[in-house]
Amino acid sequence: MTESSRQKRTIRSFVRRAGRMTPSQERALEELWPKYGIEYDPAFLDLDTLFGRHAERVLEIGFGNGDTLVQAAADHTDIDYIGLEVHEPGVGHCLLRARDMDVNNLRVIAHDAIEVLRDQFADASLDRINLYFPDPWPKKRHHKRRIVNPSFLALAAAKLRPGGTLHIATDWQNYAEHIDEVLSQSEVFRLAARREHDGDQPLDRYTTKFETRGLKRGHRIWDWLYERIAPKA
Repeated sequence: MTESSRQKRTIRSFVRRAGRMTPSQERALEELWPKYGIEYDPAFLDLDTLFGRHAERVLEIGFGNGDTLVQAAADHTDIDYIGLEVHEPGVGHCLLRARDMDVNNLRVIAHDAIEVLRDQFADASLDRINLYFPDPWPKKRHHKRRIVNPSFLALAAAKLRPGGTLHIATDWQNYAEHIDEVLSQSEVFRLAARREHDGDQPLDRYTTKFETRGLKRGHRIWDWLYERIAPKA
């Protein structure tokens, strides 16, 4: 990607919400960031050095308050987790949970997911990418902001090893239809599993806060598991 094309990227899939920071969240961002935080820098991360080992790597995009991400890291200490989130109160909450659960296989980046994927992860460096309940941008004029699009899929595929997996979940029917359409045209991902349910059949993941909120509104849940197709020799 050329420098000029990078500068032209102005459509983002998120809006930075100010939110209200609690005193403990503010302290967490100051005191715990040196342990868990990774600053955005347009240079590939050395993940083996970062975690002090070579292990399976999972990237979660938009982890919200981080409760399920921290739980996953605590339950699977043999796997390294990297979480992306731009909402500072959520980041602060995640850091506090990681400290309280004595989690060491987790790192956090507070920056735009597309730029982080593009600039900080080498190709084939990830085993799994989680995209749970991304902003659905329900109004038609905002559909261009949806993160699930051909450009994102190409980028995600490049960063996943062949056979790596992309996990997606949403509670918005219109977005589910959009995801089905976009992924059906993908030449880099193969559908391995798809579930439509009422919150009782999550696909290899924990139940999230956004999912619970959607269920209370009467929404159904859609889950997908896609596998990265190995590039042709």
